[in-house]
Amino acid sequence: MTDLINALLHAVAYALVGGAMLVVAYYVLDLATPGHLGTHLRGVDENGNESVHAHSKGAAVITSAWLVSNAAVLFTAIWTNGATSLGWALGWTVSFGIIGIALNTLMFFAVEAMTPGNLRQIVTEPGPVRPLAHVAAAVALSVGAIVCASIA
Repeated sequence: MTDLINALLHAVAYALVGGAMLVVAYYVLDLATPGHLGTHLRGVDENGNESVHAHSKGAAVITSAWLVSNAAVLFTAIWTNGATSLGWALGWTVSFGIIGIALNTLMFFAVEAMTPGNLRQIVTEPGPVRPLAHVAAAVALSVGAIVCASIA
């Protein structure tokens, strides 16, 4: 019974730390994009009214890939260190979570530097998903995979 209680407490600790790291990842992406990311995702026009024509599908693609990428890093850190002490495993989770967020941010700006136009503006424009949003999303997922491989 003690093992079950310990496992449940560890699960709660991992979920809280992982959830906090994903919130940080979201806010870092929010800072990297113009305006408020939430308004691009919800579809709020310049008057503050919600509109299906104001939402950015490109921002949704980038945000989804960004969160999945960072969640994969957190998962891998927890999975590979879960058998160690809780403190050690949480330390790995936070450390690699920060690395994943930082590398995703760096690569987001690298994609912007390598491609014509303003990536941050392009991916937050209302309307259909622009091809550059798919590229930036693929880069985010690739960064996550690389960091996961470095953990394992």
